[in-house]
This record gives sequence, C-alpha cells and structure tokens, in this order.
Amino acid sequence: MQQPMDVDTGHDNDRVFELAAELFGVLATPMRLRILSALCDREKSVSELLAEIDTTQPNLSQHLNLLYRSGVLAKRKEGTQVIYRVQSERAVTICRTVCTQIAIEMDEPSSIPASERLSPRPNA
Repeated sequence: MQQPMDVDTGHDNDRVFELAAELFGVLATPMRLRILSALCDREKSVSELLAEIDTTQPNLSQHLNLLYRSGVLAKRKEGTQVIYRVQSERAVTICRTVCTQIAIEMDEPSSIPASERLSPRPNA
C-alpha cells in the first residue's frame, strides 16, 4: 500500500506542491535536460553548448534563459561570450537520478517490478 506524500513541514502543502510543480515544469523538456547534462561537469559558453547539443541558437538561448530565470543556471559574461554554469546542484541531482533510473529500466525492463518503475511506459 502506498503512503501519501508527507510534506508536513509547517508549510502550506498547496504552496509546496505548486513550487514543486513549477520546478518539474522547468525541467520537463528533453532540451533542458540535455543542457543540464552538458553543464554537469563544467561551465560552458553558448557556442560550446551549440557544438554539443543539436539545436538552433535561438532555441538554445530561449531554454538557457528560462533555466537562468528559474535559478537552475547561473551565467556570467566573458568578453562577448555568455558562460553558463549549474546554480542548483539539487536540481541536477534530481535529473540525474531520474534519468539514470529510466536508463536502467530501458536496459533491463524485466528486472524492475512495475511497482518500482519510474518510466510512465513499459519498455520506454
């Protein structure tokens, strides 16, 4: 039997859920997950990210801007270059944990009971 999510920390649970949903919304696109993955080890310029991620410069900039405004990324200018880095290590840890688990489920679908799967679809 599943337990309800216990977030009784003295805060308004509705607000906790709203903020959690906001973070999940920020992280809810494959492009933003690719960006976070690319920035896990070190900071990179927009041109370095473009060389690593298959997208257009305007699309990349739009996603970088949203991640920056939400506090997941930080940025600085170096001459004409904008350099991005991870600001929220916790957000990256959440993404890494979920993506690793889903990769395991894809590689070994029969080894994970349905009750322990994260992937919304079997054999995703």
